[in-house]
Amino acid sequence: MGTNNDYIIYVENIVKKYDNGRTVALDHCDLKINQGQVVAIIGSSGSGKSTMLRSLNLLEMPTSGKIFFKGTELTSKKIDVDSHRQKMGMVFQHFNLFPHMTVLENITMAPVILKIQTKQEAEKSAMKLLERVGLTEKANVYPNMLSGGQKQRIAIVRALAMEPEVMLFDEPTSALDPEMVGEVLDVMKELAADGMTMIVVTHEMGFAREVADEIVFMSEGRIIEKGTPKQIFENPKNQRTKNFIDKVL
Repeated sequence: MGTNNDYIIYVENIVKKYDNGRTVALDHCDLKINQGQVVAIIGSSGSGKSTMLRSLNLLEMPTSGKIFFKGTELTSKKIDVDSHRQKMGMVFQHFNLFPHMTVLENITMAPVILKIQTKQEAEKSAMKLLERVGLTEKANVYPNMLSGGQKQRIAIVRALAMEPEVMLFDEPTSALDPEMVGEVLDVMKELAADGMTMIVVTHEMGFAREVADEIVFMSEGRIIEKGTPKQIFENPKNQRTKNFIDKVL
């Protein structure tokens, strides 16, 4: 079985309701994520995928249930949520870069403000990260000079600059032109290969199949089925999973 101490993220029976309980976005969901695991959350629009992901760092506060990070209950009233959020990098669908700051300033701002690094240290590590994603020459340009794929790679670098233990990706390629999707997925594949714990909400079934250790299929706020890519894509047990897979593959 394992306890909440055995997993980097342990989600126990979380429910999320809106409109005074009339709308149920998450319906008694459980999730266990091991260190270094890559988990892809798939499902139709409105199935609860993004709500689930955003609950993991409490951008959405569950109505009930518990979320543990390395054995510490994040949903406890006593917790310092901000300090735990620093350990979980988040990359959104829309890049959320500050338009009035250069690429380098976007990346170094949080580590410097939070006194994790000096300005010099932050700039040095930012340049290393930019090199990793092939964008060192963009350090001093502004976001409006970048393509969508470049902006998203910078958004990933900005999250990595905080040296997180987990990376959360909320449909990171869905706002991109098709020819730019590959360059972002390549960065994510490298992160996975380096052992980063990643939870990815995605419509990119090829990526999910190739990179994920576990696929989580959601429908109507529930986790319907979990399994390896082979199980979910080739031999789903639940009829709803099968219907979804038949449509998207």
